[in-house]
Amino acid sequence: MSLRRAFFLLTLCGLLAAVALAALLWTGCKWFSSLYPLGGVVIGRGGAITQLPSPTPEQLRLLKAADIIGLLGWALFPVVGLGAAGALFYRWKLKEPIRVLLEGTWRIQAHDLNFTISSPSADELGQICTAFERMRLELLKTNQELWRQAEERKRLNAAFAHDLRNPVTVLKGSISLLRQDASDRQTLDRLETYTVRIEQYVEAMSTIQRLEQLPVRAANVTLAVLRSELEETARLLAPALDTGVQGPDVGAVRIDHGIFLTVAENLIGNAVRFAQEKLEITLVLENHVLRLSIADDGPGFPAALLRSGAKPFEKTEEGGGHFGMGLYSSSLLCQKHGGELRLKNGSTGGAAATACFQINCKP
Repeated sequence: MSLRRAFFLLTLCGLLAAVALAALLWTGCKWFSSLYPLGGVVIGRGGAITQLPSPTPEQLRLLKAADIIGLLGWALFPVVGLGAAGALFYRWKLKEPIRVLLEGTWRIQAHDLNFTISSPSADELGQICTAFERMRLELLKTNQELWRQAEERKRLNAAFAHDLRNPVTVLKGSISLLRQDASDRQTLDRLETYTVRIEQYVEAMSTIQRLEQLPVRAANVTLAVLRSELEETARLLAPALDTGVQGPDVGAVRIDHGIFLTVAENLIGNAVRFAQEKLEITLVLENHVLRLSIADDGPGFPAALLRSGAKPFEKTEEGGGHFGMGLYSSSLLCQKHGGELRLKNGSTGGAAATACFQINCKP
């Protein structure tokens, strides 16, 4: 029932009850007055006049009081009836919705959205409570989205710092080589390449809010260049390991050079931390897909990592070795390039990570 209809019915019932009580009181007062003599005369047949008994002064006061009480009933009972109707209207229709809305407002002011606003009725106030609940859900959704964006930003910054570590390591190694042989033109070219990569990476990361928004800039790159860079990266990141690089050195592919090298450095750097003696790097081109596989002879990936995939900040249970951010960012970058990251353990031990890139991927 709507508030207007409920108010009208309660007011009508209050007035009807007031009129009934006033009429009952008036009738009672008239009956009370009839119990006392009113005085006067009675003219009978033949002109005979009979004097009626007159009321005493005390009876006159009682009769006058009865008349006043009867009249006051017609004035007071409607007021009381309207007041009772208003009190009942507040108790039945307003009290609970107002309590619910006030409590919800206080909790929202206290930054507490973990509650539910019930709708006590189907009238206008119940609809307001329902709208208030929708607003609470939207606020909760907005807060969750803000929290998620903050977490995304945190992961983005962590990935940013993580992905800069390997190019910086290569630059440091190149600088050391330059000090030994300043005439090494290849090292100078590599130093320039990595410097440009860092500059482009910083520029791209400064304009995005999430790692998934990193643009893909595909360009033609020869397989010989990719293989040579893999060999050089393995030599600089894993100088103490027995490394081998296999793959074609003839032909060219259209790929985002920076994304490929970032993924390669992540996977090689991750494998170096867990490898014992050996590191195998394989580059395969097949059916418009370029696959980069990094295999080591370490303890292998944890079972939980293979089940759920790489997650940010994930660490192994034994020893606290970090698998998360490098594999996580590599997985996202592979997806950006139309591929995926596959993780598995070898049948005789060790871990193998395979990054797949669509070489005809459109940014």
